[in-house]
Amino acid sequence: MSNSYTIIVADDHPLFRVALTQAIGAQVEGANVLEAEHLKHLEHQMRNEIDLVLLDLHMPGANGFSGLIYLRTHFPSVPVVVVSGNEQASVIHRAMHFGAAGFIPKSSSMTDIIDAIQIVLNGGQWLPPDLPEVNQQMDAQDSKFADQLSSLTPQQFKVMVMLTEGLLNKQIAYELSVSEATIKAHVTAILRKLGVYSRTQAVIMAGHLRIEHPQDQPVK
Repeated sequence: MSNSYTIIVADDHPLFRVALTQAIGAQVEGANVLEAEHLKHLEHQMRNEIDLVLLDLHMPGANGFSGLIYLRTHFPSVPVVVVSGNEQASVIHRAMHFGAAGFIPKSSSMTDIIDAIQIVLNGGQWLPPDLPEVNQQMDAQDSKFADQLSSLTPQQFKVMVMLTEGLLNKQIAYELSVSEATIKAHVTAILRKLGVYSRTQAVIMAGHLRIEHPQDQPVK
């Protein structure tokens, strides 16, 4: 009896997303593949019974590691594998520290990508071979901020991401279809939970999750 899996490919680049979706459908037995091109779409897809999320770190609606932390906080039973064009060892180690089940560089061959997916679906972890060690002095800071972020509700999380994008309260209210007073209440709660006193401090703190956007790398 073969297993069936529901997998989300969350990436805003349509060519890579379609190529990966087709490869999984053809090579992972029993796979039902859903797609998401931004965080809001991904959140909608998470209403299904999901077995694995393949997440791009630079997807719209999330800044760097914030999307990974959001998924691990609100859907802790669903493994998340980061699939990224950023192959820096420090980025890979931080992704694992924030709860990823694996990290697949976009430069990997499709064979390696499928092998990695199979390993994680079977309960394992997958990292690039020969991954160098890095200085882990940031671990305590990362852990503290991840804990603070995990205390945010999904709506507060969205507001925080929009704050980092420079949106005003009225713009955020329009995007989320709520009143400006509601957004002000969310901002107050976010500042309290992050232990800061201003929007600027919150944005600077959230900037810690940003990572450099790499040049797009083609699928081999």
